[in-house]
Amino acid sequence: EDWSARSVVRSPDQLGMTEDELKKEVTRTLTADNPHIPRDVVRFSFKERAYKLVDNMDQTAIHFTLNGYLVHKDSDEGRRQSIRSSTESEKALVEEEEAAVEASAEATEETEAKDEEPRGDAEASGEEEEAQTAEAAGEPEAEEAAVAEKPPPPKVPEKKLANQFNFIERGSTTYHNPLREKGNQTDPAPFETFSENVNQWYIYDAYMEELERMEKAKEKEKAKPVAVKKEDKKTGRKLSYVEPPQVDSLSKVAKAAKIAERMVNLNAFDDIAQDFKYFEDASDEYRGQEGTLLPLWKFQYEKIKKLAVTAISWNPKYEDLFAVGYGSYDFMKQGHGMLLLYTLKNPSFPEYSFSSESGIMCLDFHSDHPYLLAVGFYDGNVAIYNLKKASSQPSYKSSAKSGKHTEPVWQVKWQKDDMDNNSNFFSVSSDGRIVSWTLVKNELVHMDVIKLSAGGTTMQGPEGLQLQTFGSGTSFDFHKKIDYLFLVGTEEGKIYKCSKSYSNQFLDVFEAHHMAVDSISWNPFHLKVFISCSSDWTVKIWDHTIKTPMFVYDLGTAVGDVAWSPYSSTVFAAVTIDGQAHVFDLNVNKLEPLCTQLVVTRKKNKTTHIQFNPVYPIIIVGDERGLIICLKLSPNLRKMPKEKKGQEVKKGPEVEIAKLEKLLSLVREPGSKE
Repeated sequence: EDWSARSVVRSPDQLGMTEDELKKEVTRTLTADNPHIPRDVVRFSFKERAYKLVDNMDQTAIHFTLNGYLVHKDSDEGRRQSIRSSTESEKALVEEEEAAVEASAEATEETEAKDEEPRGDAEASGEEEEAQTAEAAGEPEAEEAAVAEKPPPPKVPEKKLANQFNFIERGSTTYHNPLREKGNQTDPAPFETFSENVNQWYIYDAYMEELERMEKAKEKEKAKPVAVKKEDKKTGRKLSYVEPPQVDSLSKVAKAAKIAERMVNLNAFDDIAQDFKYFEDASDEYRGQEGTLLPLWKFQYEKIKKLAVTAISWNPKYEDLFAVGYGSYDFMKQGHGMLLLYTLKNPSFPEYSFSSESGIMCLDFHSDHPYLLAVGFYDGNVAIYNLKKASSQPSYKSSAKSGKHTEPVWQVKWQKDDMDNNSNFFSVSSDGRIVSWTLVKNELVHMDVIKLSAGGTTMQGPEGLQLQTFGSGTSFDFHKKIDYLFLVGTEEGKIYKCSKSYSNQFLDVFEAHHMAVDSISWNPFHLKVFISCSSDWTVKIWDHTIKTPMFVYDLGTAVGDVAWSPYSSTVFAAVTIDGQAHVFDLNVNKLEPLCTQLVVTRKKNKTTHIQFNPVYPIIIVGDERGLIICLKLSPNLRKMPKEKKGQEVKKGPEVEIAKLEKLLSLVREPGSKE
């Protein structure tokens, strides 16, 4: 009755919950992170002379502290204890030695007393003879017994301190600095000494690593010639510093992450990689002379969807690395530009990416220093990017004070170092200037090599003045063997043969095309032959000693780019704005291409550039949508001469020169009846 009369009493602030709510499990996760620690702590780095953000903060929250009784051995108390323990050990050693001396004296007294006891005459007379005979034979045994009875030397006890913990030992330190608690001045806190030790090891490690880096750099400088040493000084290379582990926590895994990313891509594109390495189109045997282009990878980046591919260049050292410049050929839609570097080992993402305020129109790798990349912009500037430096900005860039172009830069080309071992390159622009740029210390020094004239035409100016008009350069190329000789193509369709030594006149003028010359290139094998393409639908092959072209090919639409192959003097490829790629081999067919294939399938899209890989049998093609397509040449497009019975097939530059020279000799002369 009492229990039934009672009622449940609840607190007024207690929640009223149902049975289901009471049975429901609520999970709470405890973490080791302290939510009260500051997130944005900045400390001054004396080594870098700048404020640095601290990544790893101490997550320790101390709820109870107790000062210990450990004493440092270098403190006053430690010295007193060491002196006290040493004196006590010396006293103990002296007492043990005195006790050993007393024990040996008592033993000798007992033996002497036993010898002096009285003996019988008979026994004494009999024992005297035995003692005399035994003395001679028993002398060594007595000596051995004496040695055995001598007590061993006492062991010197080790000096032991009350505090056996060694604060200098590195194995007992940690990378997390604990909180410092300052105690009395006479009794330093052990935590303070401990964290100071850790910081000392940081400083020691950084010093040793920096010293090792400096020694390696000195060895490399000794091995290099003097010119390279000067070049290193001119480019401003500095030794990188070593940061503590807590400053840059991601640098340790950057290399491993890149390797893992390439392995994932290799597995994802395994079929394409196998085709690139081993596949050969067997159907070429039934096509006769024609060939095909096998699509491999497509390189595309999200940030350049509205930009066109304006330049392509393969790296001279790493055969799988190439640079792509992005901009726009429409002067009404100019904006920012991008510079991307792709590798065949990772087709999904670029290795390097640089953004620019103006569109990139051209680029070129240095042949001797493959980490230097020259770039020309739509606003008339030129710049040098150093891939060794982790910077998003170019190492060198022109300005209005340093003689920048007033119109877009359409071509840049590296040249051999000058007499002072300074790197230099040339640029051509629509303003008619061909400028030589030299890297001197930390700036670009310019010099106008030549100014293009528009055929001697003049324009009527104000008050009857006659103003001379200049030609607009669109492309140029330097001779592979003759350093001073180069060709320049213009918007008027003319090709000028120029020399570095003559700035006021041209060596020769070719009336080449009816529209702008989009690309011009010397043959890599033959010293007299060059090729040009234009928007007038034609591709022409020239001998620079003859005013008329040797071969003319009409491709039916404007030609965007043309390129010689690096493995044959008679093979070249061209792309047209209708999205097709054409591959020619003059040794097989002098009239028609061996392959004409549609590369870009989208409407209102144009192919802009094409380049051969210097080692592998592949080409890359860029379009106006920012897409890079990699294609493999079939066996018919890279045929080798057939072997004759009893003769070996010869290879090399001399064979390629003779092959092209024979074709040129078969071309009929202008005006002949054949």
